[in-house]
Amino acid sequence: MSGRPPVGHAPTVFTTILTTLALTASVLDPVGSPTAVDAAAVDSIVERYREEVALPGAAVAVTRGDTVVHAAGYGRTPGGDAITERTTLAVASVSKSFTALAVLQLAERGRIGLDDPVQAHLPEFTMADPRAGAITVRQLLDQTSGMSDTTSTPFSGPAVHTLREAVASMREAGLADAPGSTWRYHNPNFQVAARLVEVVSGVPFAEYLRRNVFDPLGMTGSGTGDTERDLPPSARGHVRVLGVPLAVPEPPAFGNGSGGVLSTARDMAAWLIAQNNGGRGANGTSIATPDGIAATHTPSGAAKSYGLGWFVGTTASGAPLVHHSGDLFTSTAYQALLPASGHGVAVMANTGLQHGDAQAIAERLIAAIEGREPPPAGDPWPAVVDAVLLGAAVVVGVATWRGARRSRRWATRRRSAPWAVVRLVPLALPLLLLVTVHRVVGFLYRGRDVSWRQVPYLYPTFVVLLAVAAVGCAAVLVARAAAVVRAARRPVDGAAR
Repeated sequence: MSGRPPVGHAPTVFTTILTTLALTASVLDPVGSPTAVDAAAVDSIVERYREEVALPGAAVAVTRGDTVVHAAGYGRTPGGDAITERTTLAVASVSKSFTALAVLQLAERGRIGLDDPVQAHLPEFTMADPRAGAITVRQLLDQTSGMSDTTSTPFSGPAVHTLREAVASMREAGLADAPGSTWRYHNPNFQVAARLVEVVSGVPFAEYLRRNVFDPLGMTGSGTGDTERDLPPSARGHVRVLGVPLAVPEPPAFGNGSGGVLSTARDMAAWLIAQNNGGRGANGTSIATPDGIAATHTPSGAAKSYGLGWFVGTTASGAPLVHHSGDLFTSTAYQALLPASGHGVAVMANTGLQHGDAQAIAERLIAAIEGREPPPAGDPWPAVVDAVLLGAAVVVGVATWRGARRSRRWATRRRSAPWAVVRLVPLALPLLLLVTVHRVVGFLYRGRDVSWRQVPYLYPTFVVLLAVAAVGCAAVLVARAAAVVRAARRPVDGAAR
């Protein structure tokens, strides 16, 4: 165990100066100055947004300083239950800030050092690349470990069910970069960090969070799970097709440490207060020091806009913003801290990542806090695209049906069997694309790992079109190939007579 200062590089004085300057600027600049956003204003913003985009349900928390401005639920779960401030929903990758805090607590207690090699405290963490021995605890939390979806496949690889299995699954993986040299968003960084918490603390990660974060802050409705099977009915969500939300189960994936926290609007309000109050909750309980909290909100090295489990940037008006989104395939979440005004915003929505509803609501709330006009209403084009793709699927289905029926005529006109076979090859392309579409999507997502089962959640109507084309073309291919064989045999049979 390391006894070195737990949060090296925590720029306490520097951070304080920046926050003071930002607060002064917000007071002097009327465009960025905070306005009196109350419960009624929050309700109005959320309900108007829900009406514009047909959002089934959401939960929202807005805080300022150590005060809860409003915590409420809106709409219903897929099961029809009303969402309230105590309804449990998924926060997805917002969980990374909880994992980072858990590691920070161990550092502040002298159990680890943020700049210690991970293997010094977690010997089971090994990789095929010997450079993995140089990965530090900090590099896990600021996503500069060198691990990447391009060398490790957390979604399309073999299924894992526990943090121990998640770490073990990395043994054959390599590194994409030297540790500390490049920032790459990679969920297993935080799965390793959560397993580190388990091993160093001696208790399961879920129990550690309960004892050291949730209970001290009064977050009685919060917990964490391993896979989609741990989602309660209230935390399940929807995808939209033709603008209509459809309740669907979350696709299989492991997410503890990187995306497994479940919480409520009431509990997220308590979390925001602690983050904006130097680690001290509204009840006076401290879960971390002000220096520790400042360290998690501060980028360093290659992580130019990422702290420890938090992104760092600015709002549309230029004010400091500490934030993180969370995306599942059937729900989203978003949290934001506004250091200049002391506000905190958390949103959970029960629609999937292709819609981005949680962040869209949060951006409207932040605009209201800063006295700006809200962003424009929801985009109508996705529903139009859905209609076009489904219409194309019908056309393709009819065309392939006709093609299969006319296969004999097609074969008769092409008496050269080898040339006819060559003409059949393009009919296999839609099936090939259907089988490998997750690889294509992963490439479009800049190398992120995507499993095949996740693609229909991202592009449901495109997958319908692709499936219709693949099945239809395969049927035409088989029918034409059989017709070519029959046509090739026919002259021989005639000569025999």
